Amino acid sequence: MSDSVIKRALLSVSDKSGLADLGRALAERGVELVSTGGTAKALRDAGLSVKDVSDLTGFPEMMDGRVKTLHPTVHGGLLALRDNAEHVAAMQAHGIGAIDLVVVNLYPFEATVAKGASRAEIIENIDIGGPSMVRSAAKNHGFVTILTDPADYATLIAEMDANGGATTQAFRTRMAGKAYARTAAYDSAIASWFAFADPAGETTPFPDTLPIALKRADTLRYGENPHQSAAIYVPQVAGTAGVPQAAQLQGKELSYNNLNDADAALELAAEFAGQEPAVVIVKHANPCGVAQGGSLLAAWEAALACDSVSAFGGIVAVNTELDAATAEAISAIFTEVVIAPSVSAEAKEIFAKKKNLRLLECGALPNPRRGGLAMKTIAGGVLIQSRDNGAISADDLKVVTKRAPTEQEMKDCLFAWTVARHVKSNAIVYAKDGATAGIGAGQMNRRDSARIAAIKAKEAAETYGWAAPRTQGSAVASDAFFPFADGLISAAEAGATAVIQPGGSIRDDEVIAAADEAGLAMVFTGMRHFRH
Repeated sequence: MSDSVIKRALLSVSDKSGLADLGRALAERGVELVSTGGTAKALRDAGLSVKDVSDLTGFPEMMDGRVKTLHPTVHGGLLALRDNAEHVAAMQAHGIGAIDLVVVNLYPFEATVAKGASRAEIIENIDIGGPSMVRSAAKNHGFVTILTDPADYATLIAEMDANGGATTQAFRTRMAGKAYARTAAYDSAIASWFAFADPAGETTPFPDTLPIALKRADTLRYGENPHQSAAIYVPQVAGTAGVPQAAQLQGKELSYNNLNDADAALELAAEFAGQEPAVVIVKHANPCGVAQGGSLLAAWEAALACDSVSAFGGIVAVNTELDAATAEAISAIFTEVVIAPSVSAEAKEIFAKKKNLRLLECGALPNPRRGGLAMKTIAGGVLIQSRDNGAISADDLKVVTKRAPTEQEMKDCLFAWTVARHVKSNAIVYAKDGATAGIGAGQMNRRDSARIAAIKAKEAAETYGWAAPRTQGSAVASDAFFPFADGLISAAEAGATAVIQPGGSIRDDEVIAAADEAGLAMVFTGMRHFRH
């Protein structure tokens, strides 16, 4: 196998961008064009001479175009080994001509699903002949060139010009690999639709085989650490938009950690969609300050005050348009990434002075209650679970102490609970007046998380000259139940007056008694939010 001269090309494409230019370039190089249906018409409309596939097969296109290329004359011309005497003899005996180049892109199944088409239209957009030709041509890449992406048209012509009208083995091999990746992704999209979305089928969140189709959006400078390589992939089928789909308005390219942290910030900011202005500050995928206020600037100031030390070099997400006053305040400290649904022109001008700051505009916030799957790789496998989209409201809470929360305590409980679900376990969050007062994350026991959060609150009080930490009179949320009373006692010592937690421990009675003794109001949610 070596260079393969292209004498005959079969073109059959749904996406006709660049088709006329490609056809013209091939014709100018003496390549015979063979085509089907709409592709043949488009080429003829461009003034090119085209032979119909039906002229090769002796059969017309039939059944609304479902059957046109599924024929030995086509696949024999694709699969025959040109250096195999028996194959060559078979071609001669049956009048099969060699096909040297196949240009195919498939029916737009993914786009048809994305636009909400009817089931009948979706089924019609499952391509059969296209993937068959792609696979045949790719298998025989020792002799046949396969193209599935219009982005490769110019590269093909350059390859031919550099090799006397031929393609090299290296080029054909690369295109074959790309072709199989495309058909695999295409089949995965179809299988995913049958498993998860077919209205006529029995959908299941966990099919026997889980098809996943991802497309590389970009390669990254490195991964979590400089010695690791990394890339970002997005779903082949359009779904929820997030950080990867956001428009980057300025700044250096996003790193692996930037993307991970920005996602954590955006997901938490989305919890407050349509509510009072909210600001989320994230560091190493954990919130270090969250607040709502009458203005975005007020929310920023309250969020920053929770832990101004950790906020240095952090990620900021907001739930509404980012204005000039808030942009000015954010610019006063070193910030890696800022992401907002929209950014005012004045705010853009302010951030433009910070050349390295990455500014992202995401449009609509993602739906925090959406479904979907979450994945984690482990040695030897992948753990799959449904997204943690569980939610509670005040009506779902069960008061378990002698004293019920006041109206303000209930608001602070729900705010603290919203933040706690986005904090790494074990998670403890103190909140007061719609702002976090202290956050303890990722500790091996809940008592230490409670103590760390209280320490941060004391440091904030010293930094800002407050008479007392904001944990005084706060509500405290725990992402899972208190297994012992010690964590709750630590929260009471920090000044918390209300507690929200799932409940469900065998020592609930002991914890409730400790809360009553301290004069705390406590509510159970009946739902935990581990985040490992």
